Amino acid sequence: MAGRAHAGVDAYIAALPGWQRSICTELRELIWAADLEIEETIKRTVQPYFVLDGNVCALLATKDHINLFLYDPTLSDPHGVINQGHGNATGRAIQIYDGDEINRDAVIGILREIVAHNRQGGWRRLARR
Repeated sequence: MAGRAHAGVDAYIAALPGWQRSICTELRELIWAADLEIEETIKRTVQPYFVLDGNVCALLATKDHINLFLYDPTLSDPHGVINQGHGNATGRAIQIYDGDEINRDAVIGILREIVAHNRQGGWRRLARR
């Protein structure tokens, strides 16, 4: 993990309370498991983003949950894990609370779908077809 880690993302996660740090660490591992070419960066001064031919996802810790923002509103969600932003024009989110179990296979599948769309020019281009 160290070779792929971005120091800013490391710092963001390290500053979180333990339960949030644990969730973000697990999500980070799932993001990397989705595609070895996904890169980490910091945008908006401190927010961790994960990119590959465009935005894939971002992490945001709030007071009582972690948001995994998914930058593709056209995603399929056969496992029903996306629980926020269904009417959003540019993306959706998975909110994860302390004690929630993460459906690892579902999240990896969603991330792979975003990457596949990005590699084809992005969801906007695909939606115009």
